[in-house]
Amino acid sequence: MRELRNNGSAVINRVLSGESLIVTRDGDEVAELRPVHQRPTHINALRKKWQGLPPLNPVALRADIDSVIDQSIS
Repeated sequence: MRELRNNGSAVINRVLSGESLIVTRDGDEVAELRPVHQRPTHINALRKKWQGLPPLNPVALRADIDSVIDQSIS
């Protein structure tokens, strides 16, 4: 509760960025702060965001996935 009281704006900014937070008082959980359901993003806004992405290289993607997955697991 102290952080919420002293840094309320920063706490709300964390929630706005998608983080869920538990508020405690004397170590006991008393509330949860979480983002409310956001309105769906309009398709034109999504297209604008996607235009800036680099093209997908499927060979490089497969190599990245293979590098982090244990290939001995069947």
